[in-house]
Amino acid sequence: MKDEMIVRGADNAPLYSIILDDSYDGLVSVVRSLQTEGRKICVVSDSNVAPLYAGTVCGLLEKEGFFCVSYTFPAGEASKNLDTVAGLYEFLIEHSFDRNDVLLALGGGVTGDLTGFAAATYLRGIRFIGMPTSLLSMVDSSIGGKTGVDYKAYKNMVGAFYQPSAVYINISALQTLPEREFLAGLGEVVKHGFILDKEYHRFLKENVAKISAKDPEVLREMIYRSLCIKREVVERDPKEKGERALLNFGHTIGHAVEKLNNFALLHGECVSVGMVAAAEISVLRGVMEREEADEVKALLLNLGMLTTVSPLEKEALLAVCHRDKKADGKKIKFVLLSGIGKAFLDPEVTDDELWAGFQAISEV
Repeated sequence: MKDEMIVRGADNAPLYSIILDDSYDGLVSVVRSLQTEGRKICVVSDSNVAPLYAGTVCGLLEKEGFFCVSYTFPAGEASKNLDTVAGLYEFLIEHSFDRNDVLLALGGGVTGDLTGFAAATYLRGIRFIGMPTSLLSMVDSSIGGKTGVDYKAYKNMVGAFYQPSAVYINISALQTLPEREFLAGLGEVVKHGFILDKEYHRFLKENVAKISAKDPEVLREMIYRSLCIKREVVERDPKEKGERALLNFGHTIGHAVEKLNNFALLHGECVSVGMVAAAEISVLRGVMEREEADEVKALLLNLGMLTTVSPLEKEALLAVCHRDKKADGKKIKFVLLSGIGKAFLDPEVTDDELWAGFQAISEV
C-alpha cells in the first residue's frame, strides 16, 4: 500500500513528493519520474545499512537499465564530517558523475544529511533522493531541506538548505532497525505532539503498546501524521526564520548532552532528555503546569525512552549551549511549552534556568 504527499515551496509550487511504501518495489517508477533515463545513480549508504539494502536497491535499478554504483562509509556520527564528504566527491569524480545524475541517500539521519550536503555542493548542485531507513530520518531529517555535517565535534555547523528531488520511505525497513535506534527515533515523533498537536499526542499515548510492538498499521499512521506536521511547518518557514524553530524543542540542551558525552548517546536519546529539561524550565518560568510537564516525561518513560543522563559540569554545559547553531548573539532561541501542543520561542532563558533544567535530568 502506497501513500503520497507533496511538499510545496513558499509560492505554493510543488517541490517534491514523499512516498510511503511497504517495500522498494515502487522505487524505479519514482526514479523514472525524474527524467533520469540514461543517467548514472550513486547509492550512498553506511556500513550498517549497505549490507541490508544497497544490493537490493542497485539490483532493482540495474534490472531496469540504470548504471548504478554504491558508495559506503563507516557507520556512526563520527563519519558525519567534511572528510567523508570529500571521499564521496572523489568517488563521484572518478565515476564521471555530472550534475544531471542522481544520488540516493539510503540510510539514517547521518546518511541523509551528509548526502544532501554533498549533493548541494558537488558541481554546485546535483539531484538526490532521500531514502530514510531509520525512524528518526523518516519523520524528521528527510523532510525540510536541511543538510549538513559536523565540524570538530560541533554538530551540524557546516551545511546548506537544499531540497531533495523526492523522498521514498520503505516502512518495512523499521523491522530491521535495532531497538535502541527505534526508540531514539521516537524522540522526534513525540516532539511533534508536544509542540503542535495535542490530538496526535493523545494518539501516541493510546497506542504505546502497538508502537513498541512495531505494529505496521500504527507505524504507518504515526509516520504519516508526523510528516504532515513537519511538512506544514517547513512549508510556512522553509529557512527557519520563525515558526520552524519550534521543531528544535529539546534540542539546545540535547545537543549539549550529545557533544559532552562524545556522541556516545544517540541524537534521539539526547532530544528525549532535552525535552524533559525544557518542560522543567517551562514550569520554572510559570508558563506550564507541573501536571503537563509530568505528562511529557510519562510518555517518554512509557515508550522506554531516555529521561536522565550522567551529571555534567555546569560551565561546560552552558558553554556548549551558547555555541549551539540556534544561538542568536548572546541569546538562545529556546523552545518552551505553555501546554501540550503549545510551543513558543523564548530568547530570555537564563543560564540559571538552563542549569536547573539540566539538573532535572541529571542522575542522582
